[in-house]
Amino acid sequence: MTAHYDDHRSAAGAGVDDPPGFSIRAPHGETIRIPFDVDERTDPYLQLRSPAQRRDYYDAEGYVIVRGAVPPALCDEARAAFAREVKPFGGFIYRQATAVPERHVLDAHGHMLNSLLNIQDLDRRRFPAFREAGMRILTHDGVQRVVRTLLGEGGTLVQSMYFDGNPATWAHQDSYYLDSTTIGRMVAVWVAVEDIHPGAGRFYVYPGSHAIDMAKNGGDFDIAFHHDRYKQLVLDVIRRHGLVCRAPALRKGDLFFWNAKTIHGSLETRGPHARSSFTGHFVPSSTGLLQFQTRARRMKLHDVNGVPVHHPKDQNHLWNRALLGLETTFPTAFQRAKKMAIKAVTR
Repeated sequence: MTAHYDDHRSAAGAGVDDPPGFSIRAPHGETIRIPFDVDERTDPYLQLRSPAQRRDYYDAEGYVIVRGAVPPALCDEARAAFAREVKPFGGFIYRQATAVPERHVLDAHGHMLNSLLNIQDLDRRRFPAFREAGMRILTHDGVQRVVRTLLGEGGTLVQSMYFDGNPATWAHQDSYYLDSTTIGRMVAVWVAVEDIHPGAGRFYVYPGSHAIDMAKNGGDFDIAFHHDRYKQLVLDVIRRHGLVCRAPALRKGDLFFWNAKTIHGSLETRGPHARSSFTGHFVPSSTGLLQFQTRARRMKLHDVNGVPVHHPKDQNHLWNRALLGLETTFPTAFQRAKKMAIKAVTR
């Protein structure tokens, strides 16, 4: 029997004995109350003490949180390297939301809003310490033990990201963009490298949404020309099924795992807060990488600290640096060609 753990109080409302909360608007329009901090007495994730308990929770809810898995010193090292090497950089880096090279976009408080895409591909000459610290976090044994538990085998890191400020990510399923070739088997992790304030753009999930089949990437919902229709579809599914939004408190070194089909994103920002964090997406080592629920992608794998890692546009190779130069010189032509190519494979 699969265990079910109820932590709705911490997401949807506060009881008499609950810790201080924070009211904020969820993506589907409802105002919800989220915990300000971790309450050691009531936190449901601290009760998951064995791998089997974590796997049962993940299977039932579509996500699970593991507390204190990454050493705080390593988190501090990564943040310091970001501030020293990446933040002052004025050139182009590939970004998470667009998958194209962009310069930094900063908010009024100086936080980088356009998150970095694929830490493993960063140029070692420019960002040696940040790249090294980021990959040490994503390949850390505290992360990999849980990946093996949830997948039932070792995983291949197919994508990574770094967040400083909050881009307010829309509600979505990762599977729409990338997944294992066995759809639904990819697992992702969000690693908090600082204590995440509730107004910093908390990571949220809609538990149970991993069991809902939605329209595939293609036709009227293709990412190339109808991405907005897909985003609206996700909100319609949330309302139709009466799903509940949860945005648990995360402390430095905590891990937030979710399934490729679990609806998730980040809440709005309230105040001058950063949300320093890494994200990694892992497919089972026995499977491959699927893009747009259509295209099996050939991976460029290298061993990083004992973990196979996909390097799609490694900037340590001259060819990829030349490609980045072409993308930034002729951005409109590149994006038009890219959209047409995506449309062709998602018909």
